[in-house]
Amino acid sequence: MIVIGIDPGTIRTGYGILRRDGGRIIRLASGTIRLDNKTPVEERLVPLQDELDRVLVSHGPDEAAVESLFFAKNAMSALKLGHARGVILLTLSRHNLPMSSYAPALVKRSVVGGGRAAKGQVAKVIQAILGLKETPQEDEADALAIAICHLNAPKIPTAPQG
Repeated sequence: MIVIGIDPGTIRTGYGILRRDGGRIIRLASGTIRLDNKTPVEERLVPLQDELDRVLVSHGPDEAAVESLFFAKNAMSALKLGHARGVILLTLSRHNLPMSSYAPALVKRSVVGGGRAAKGQVAKVIQAILGLKETPQEDEADALAIAICHLNAPKIPTAPQG
């Protein structure tokens, strides 16, 4: 199975494409879609969709995993992030990809072992898990962590319901 993990952003959106090969997880591609922060957010949405569409066509993932929204202290930042996430979900839907969302704390817990891990710590663990020569940039590392979380989802312990 090939999965794309996406860390939404209105200036930087990270993506990571992984394939499970038996017990191994292999990175096929990863990077950051960079958008002009001097451009109004509404003008960044089309380039975000175009770049994500290009990535999806190039790599043909089977499933997608996207970081869910979290409660931000700044309502305007959360609203802008919601715009970007909406464009991402629409683009994934147009590619008929099954989607899952994961909270940031769950992603960190599943990859690092703690839900409050620093971004730099996540990047170092991702580098070790995937055997990368260089530490990935933060948004790219977060996207790879989301993809790993999705690939390992059935193995992630959850709290009892009820």
